[in-house]
Amino acid sequence: MSYRDLLPPLWRETVRAYLRDDAPTFDVGGFVVGAAPREARLLCKQPGRTVLCGAPFVEAVFEELGCAVEWQPGFADEGAEIVNDAAGAPTCVAVVRGPANRLLLGERTALNILARASGVATAARELSSLARAAGWHGEVAGTRKVTPGFRLVEKYALLVGGCSTHRMDLSAMVMLKDNHVWSTGSITEAVRRARGACGFSSKIEVEARGLDEALEAARAGADIVMLDNYASAPALIADAEKLKAAFPAVLVEASGGVTRATLPGFFSPHVDVVSLGALTSGYSVADFSLKVAH
Repeated sequence: MSYRDLLPPLWRETVRAYLRDDAPTFDVGGFVVGAAPREARLLCKQPGRTVLCGAPFVEAVFEELGCAVEWQPGFADEGAEIVNDAAGAPTCVAVVRGPANRLLLGERTALNILARASGVATAARELSSLARAAGWHGEVAGTRKVTPGFRLVEKYALLVGGCSTHRMDLSAMVMLKDNHVWSTGSITEAVRRARGACGFSSKIEVEARGLDEALEAARAGADIVMLDNYASAPALIADAEKLKAAFPAVLVEASGGVTRATLPGFFSPHVDVVSLGALTSGYSVADFSLKVAH
C-alpha cells in the first residue's frame, strides 16, 4: 500500500492543467530539438538529506507526453532519502526516456512538482521524527496555508514526510476562527449554527485565545479546541491541562508561531496536535535538474 493510492480518481487532470499552463501554444524549443529518442538523467543536487517525494506526479507528467520514467535502485519507493555531500556529485534518482521534444516539454513542470513535494516532505520528515524521538502521542500537522494550484501535491507530501494534513480544504471539518466568532457574536452561537449545518458527521474545531474561550468552546460542543498564539509553550500547556481535566474527550491543538526550534516544547500529554503553517507556506524547495545525454 502506498500514499499514491489516496490520490483522487481524476488527479491526473491536475497534471494536465500544469502542462497546459506551461505550454499554452507553440513550443519552439521542442521544434528545434525534434522528436528523436533521447535519454535524460533526473538529478538531485541538494546538499544534505532530501526526502524524495512526488513520483506519481512526475511519472504522470512524462506519461502524458509519451515518455517513461525509470527510478534508480533505492529510489523507487516514495519517501526514500537522498544523501548528498556538499562537495560531491549530484545523485541520479531516475532516468527518463522519450522523444527529445517531449522530454524538454515536461522538464520544468516535473521539476517544479518534484522540488516542491520533496521540500515539503523533507521538512515534514524532520519534524515528525522529532515527535517520534520524544515519544509524544500526538501529531504534527500542516495547515490550509497551501500554494494555490499545488494543494494536492503539498498535502500529499506532508503524508509522505510523516505529518498530518490537518484539513485538506475548507470543506473538510469545520474550523471556527476569530473572524467567525466575531461575525456571529459568540463562540457558543457559532458552534450551534455550525452543528446545525454539518450534523453529526463532521468535527468542529474552535480557535481560542485563552482558557475562558477554550472552556466555552468545549461546553458548546466543539470536538477540537485550538489554543492559538500563546506567549509561550508552558502557558499553553498549563491551559491545555486545565481544559483536558474538564473535558477529557476534547482534542487540544497548539498553533501559532510554532517553529522547528520551539516545537519540542509543545510535546505534552495534554496536547494532541501541533500545527505549523510553515510546512506548506515557508518550506525550502529542493534542487533537482534534468540532463539529456549527449
